[in-house]
Amino acid sequence: MYGSNGVTDDAERTAFRRAEKKYKVYYDDSKSSKKKKQLKQVDLSEVVDFKAILRSFNQSGEVPPGTFALQCDFDRPVFCIENRPGFYFIPDALTVEEQGQWIRESLISFPQPYNRTNHNAIYGPIRDLFMAAKERKILVEEEDSSGGLDSLSNSSITNMDAERWKFYEENTVSSRGSTCKSISASVLLRKLRWSTLGLQFDWSKRNYNVSLPHNKIPDALCDLAKEMAAPAMSKGKVFQPEAAIVNYFGLGDMLGGHLDDMEADWTKPIVSMSLGCKAIFLLGGKSRDDPPLAMFVRSGDVVLMAGEARECFHGKCELLAISIFGWFSCMCTYID
Repeated sequence: MYGSNGVTDDAERTAFRRAEKKYKVYYDDSKSSKKKKQLKQVDLSEVVDFKAILRSFNQSGEVPPGTFALQCDFDRPVFCIENRPGFYFIPDALTVEEQGQWIRESLISFPQPYNRTNHNAIYGPIRDLFMAAKERKILVEEEDSSGGLDSLSNSSITNMDAERWKFYEENTVSSRGSTCKSISASVLLRKLRWSTLGLQFDWSKRNYNVSLPHNKIPDALCDLAKEMAAPAMSKGKVFQPEAAIVNYFGLGDMLGGHLDDMEADWTKPIVSMSLGCKAIFLLGGKSRDDPPLAMFVRSGDVVLMAGEARECFHGKCELLAISIFGWFSCMCTYID
């Protein structure tokens, strides 16, 4: 993939980029179409495993060098890293029932308008995408939004500028022989990469746009974020989430190293909840040249980043997906 200049290219990459390359999913070079693609082996010996740390801590009260258990009133163990102040890891923070609940919400409720997704720029706000995918519907762009297949469609678009895009039954589209642009709901679902809750983030300008209409973050999610944020909050302070971003990952997907730096008050934590398959979280330093620490994140784990940790580059690599979406990250943020 990187050709004969691999050594030179690798030397030119930052330490964070080299770590991303190391843990990204790659397939072997077999050209045979008869064989199922085989994943290349990845050396995971240096990846921190907080599940194993939790098991050891529960048995003996001991943790590995470089980590420590936070002394606080939280009802489950919270682990920190000595050279990353403001970083907190809560393994198994969510019950299996809670994980199932939020996976369903992430697929069915969170992409609903007024919440924005990565599809808004092309198709406008799409309603009931998950159900449309289950029913094998097709999203069609109509040349004349006042006629055509309109009487047979469901209500899919809430923005007047995007009413030309509507869902139809698969057999209806094929029988009419429409020449309009179209895409299946299942493809759109596979290509869903993010949705935003609460105050909306303008990705083109990289800031929050308070003028955009938005849905309130669900009360249950607010309550959960408040509960999970407690270890990173000053005594007597309560976390008040105002915005959330849900990231969707499939096999081999990666969220490159970045900073979450658009919020005014960095003393308040980012609350990141992981759902689905196991992935690798990379926690770097204040420069991309600082070698990042790799750690497993599993379904039900919660990561908090506040204070100095907000200045650290971080990213994620998907290890293995067994469904449409292998891994979700729901990140709740306090803006003001």
